[in-house]
Amino acid sequence: MKKSKFNYYQPTDIRFGKGRVDEIGQVISPWGKRCLLVTVPVFPEFEPLFAKVKAALKDSDVDAAHFDGVIPNPTTAVVSAGARMAQEHRADVVLGLGGGSSMDTAKAIAVEATHDGTSWDYLFYRDKQPTEKTLPVIAVSTTSGTGSQVTQVAVVTNPEDKDKSALYHPALYPKASIVDPELMLTVPEHITASTGFDVFAHAFESYINPNGSPYTDMTALEAIRLAAAHLPTAVKNGSDLEARSFMAWADTLAGLSIANAGVTLPHGIGMAVSGIYPHVMHGEALAVVYPAILRYSHRHASAKFAAVGRIFEPALAEVPDEEAAEMACGVLEGFIRTIGMDTCFEDLDVPKEELADLARASMVLPDYKNHPRVADRDEILAILTRSCRT
Repeated sequence: MKKSKFNYYQPTDIRFGKGRVDEIGQVISPWGKRCLLVTVPVFPEFEPLFAKVKAALKDSDVDAAHFDGVIPNPTTAVVSAGARMAQEHRADVVLGLGGGSSMDTAKAIAVEATHDGTSWDYLFYRDKQPTEKTLPVIAVSTTSGTGSQVTQVAVVTNPEDKDKSALYHPALYPKASIVDPELMLTVPEHITASTGFDVFAHAFESYINPNGSPYTDMTALEAIRLAAAHLPTAVKNGSDLEARSFMAWADTLAGLSIANAGVTLPHGIGMAVSGIYPHVMHGEALAVVYPAILRYSHRHASAKFAAVGRIFEPALAEVPDEEAAEMACGVLEGFIRTIGMDTCFEDLDVPKEELADLARASMVLPDYKNHPRVADRDEILAILTRSCRT
């Protein structure tokens, strides 16, 4: 066994399956009767869902105020605006409805509304940390990507510092989460691909992370298997409920994995990219560097790279691990192309002349230290350079 001793913790009540959003009133009412609903703005395609959730809360005698100011890569200002609304409403529970940005914003609001200062004062490396005063959070996911519905992480961006970092504390685990694949049927193709690649990245990085365990290996490998089999279908045919269901479960499994094992070098770089260039989606920031990172890493975790490669290409079972690990890099690059996520920094409007600064920023978070091959700044810069077209 990989480890004779390990810990695994997951306190979230997970409600998975088609139609489970109908249960939102009964799920949230035990945690409070004054709720702050946290979402993106009310676009026409979201209006029926938001109305349905509000009606269900009202039927359960839950008084809801609606904060609809969430943006991609949510900022400290967004969190502060939501926290003020939570305080004014005297909210005793926060409901994050949406993708990772909405769920992360809800978690950060739950901290800032009940603590001195702002959410930025409670980042994982600060002396001050969230306490039991943190409002309970309920999550309803509408994308298959971040796994935030089952993690203790809230990612926030500080635009003034061009820094994207995270609150990380057990108090941020959602008390309950609803994962209803029907809510994901209308997610656009590129967002499906971008968030879906994040699912793969979470699972893959948990699997190769030295902090993993037999438990997280199990959940991560199953998430990879499901993403390999069903993400291309979900991208090409978003109305395929079966593919959406499998990806929703893969997302949940990958979230369970990172909550206990953590991520590695690609996420450290990806966080830096979207912190400095907030127009870049998180999945895009990962996909752009993955080919170079795979080539940089495979010899240092050959058995695990080989195992992942064999999920995508069973014929690699006939090949020794070292050779299969190298071949897995090409197989995974093909997967990235299949879902339309093959790109370069030029496509993302990331200037090549700024890559040295990006390399330095990629070492702010400790994720790179958990990679099978720990990179220094020059090696990260080389990876970034290889992720350009020329």
